[in-house]
Amino acid sequence: MAHDALEPAAPPKAPPAAATVFGERLELAEQFVAVLADTGITHGLIGPREAPRLWDRHVLNCAVVQEAIPVTEATQRVIDVGSGAGLPGLALAIARPDLELHLVEPLARRTGWLSGTVAQLGLANVTVHTARAEAMWDEIDAPWVTARAVSRIVQLAEWTLPLLTAGGSLLALKGSRAADELEEGRAALTRLGVVDAGVEACGTDLLDEPTLVLRATIGDVVDRRRFRSRQPSSAGSARRRADRPRGARRSGPAAGDRPHHQP
Repeated sequence: MAHDALEPAAPPKAPPAAATVFGERLELAEQFVAVLADTGITHGLIGPREAPRLWDRHVLNCAVVQEAIPVTEATQRVIDVGSGAGLPGLALAIARPDLELHLVEPLARRTGWLSGTVAQLGLANVTVHTARAEAMWDEIDAPWVTARAVSRIVQLAEWTLPLLTAGGSLLALKGSRAADELEEGRAALTRLGVVDAGVEACGTDLLDEPTLVLRATIGDVVDRRRFRSRQPSSAGSARRRADRPRGARRSGPAAGDRPHHQP
């Protein structure tokens, strides 16, 4: 349901970098930006003040993460956790039609919007799931998991590492403190099964502020039973959700110190 107090905005013009990132699919990316400026705002998925910055702060910021996923002959699956407004999931699906995107989002009002947007844009390489990440552990896996503005890296790893195939990587879009966050959580990540972790800059030749991606790679497939023992009870999760302030929106850039929520 749309929020009456929120009005759609005029979509900003695509900057020159957009043509480089999206190539022949630039028009599709422009349609996505127009949807974000319209129903993305009226449905409360994007803050109204973010409209002028939809390209550089959101869509391009997310799409350049494709640099971290090499092109292969076979179709690669990517699971985007806590998809919200389709960032980075839909941006990646547009930029890389060779990828098979699975958007995992627990809130039905968001997945309703995502499904409608996928249909409107005609994205055949996207599937939307209304679920938390841990509910998908036995349903789907992939060599890549992405997340933006979901949680700090250790908590995010506890939710998402069981979704990875052997040798797979979690790509977490982060803010300026990405390196500090990694060092603070490195020991815990190792205990969770991460064998290699680092911070990469994507879009350095395209964006004024490159996107920082915290990559955490596992070796063997992690033991899901051990991860399940770390998850809070559903009753406890419900109490924590009830205690959280209402009305928060994930409209800003990915940052380690943003409010956290369970995907």
